[in-house]
Amino acid sequence: MSELEEILVEEDEIEALRLSDVDGLDQTSAAKRMKISQPTFARILASARNKLASAIVNGSAIRLGDSSKEKVSN
Repeated sequence: MSELEEILVEEDEIEALRLSDVDGLDQTSAAKRMKISQPTFARILASARNKLASAIVNGSAIRLGDSSKEKVSN
């Protein structure tokens, strides 16, 4: 996988995906759980979905979570 472009999905993006797409919460409820505003939740969720779609379409590796590691492409 070291030859593939990597896309980092941050921990808050993973949590937003879980709350929205796995747990089925609406954005307002999910934002409350994350203790952020609904517009911020919407931006985080959109970023996560964009990253995952881009990785799938372009065949990139997906790195989950730890942003303290080497910075990778958005």
